[in-house]
Amino acid sequence: MKLKFLLSMIALLFITSFSTYASFPVEQATKNGTTQSTITKSTNDDDELSSPAAAASGKSQVTALILAILIGGIGIHRFYLGYTWQGIVQLLTLGGCGIWSLIDLIRIITGDLQPKNGNYTETL
Repeated sequence: MKLKFLLSMIALLFITSFSTYASFPVEQATKNGTTQSTITKSTNDDDELSSPAAAASGKSQVTALILAILIGGIGIHRFYLGYTWQGIVQLLTLGGCGIWSLIDLIRIITGDLQPKNGNYTETL
């Protein structure tokens, strides 16, 4: 009973935290009282993350290794490296009962598990 409650609270937390972004037309009132439908776009934030080098900037292999050692069972290192969906699955399965976390730990040490769309800026 407690396990079902804990899992449902974790799922609820993820659903609410990832559903806060909305991309839809926004109604804006003009000076003469009419409404105008516009779509807002961020200027530089999305463009900076479009290149592979910018997406992986600042990712350290040492930090990923420490995260995998200390809290690898809940997949925080996957979130750090940019693999959000794999991090969620790893969180919900507790690192594949520890096996997936152990494999990730070995892959980080050998340098096989790189940040999404790029390379580490600092290596071992």
